[in-house]
Amino acid sequence: MRLTLHTDYALRLLMLLAMEPGRLHTIEEVARRHGISRNHLMKVTQTLAQSGFVESLRGRGGGLRLARPAAAIALGEVVRATEDSFALVECFDPARNACVLATGCGLRGPIEEALAAFLAVLDRHSLADLLGNPGTLRQMRRLLPEDAP
Repeated sequence: MRLTLHTDYALRLLMLLAMEPGRLHTIEEVARRHGISRNHLMKVTQTLAQSGFVESLRGRGGGLRLARPAAAIALGEVVRATEDSFALVECFDPARNACVLATGCGLRGPIEEALAAFLAVLDRHSLADLLGNPGTLRQMRRLLPEDAP
């Protein structure tokens, strides 16, 4: 299982917003601090806003903040919203399935079970859980602007 950069960046952004819930963060600031593309981060933000994880405030003094408490955001929910496909093998995608073993293959069941287990573990953890590690908090604080509280 490999998550896309879209999901990776979404989780990083959400962690930053959760760490500083009373502060608005701009896309430019987050992109600069994480060393990622502003355009890619804009797409990530759009996905997160449409999914109800992030609120985007426009205009002067605007920015991004969590749309709900970090404890109410399950990691599995974020991964499902940001991943474009869970077709881990060819037969999971009926439009592209050309596997000659598909009708009698026993691999599909175990892979579906593994995917369900992966998502179930993520569902048990919230965004707030990610901030419980002191090392994570120290590293995240280094990403904040110098003028942050």
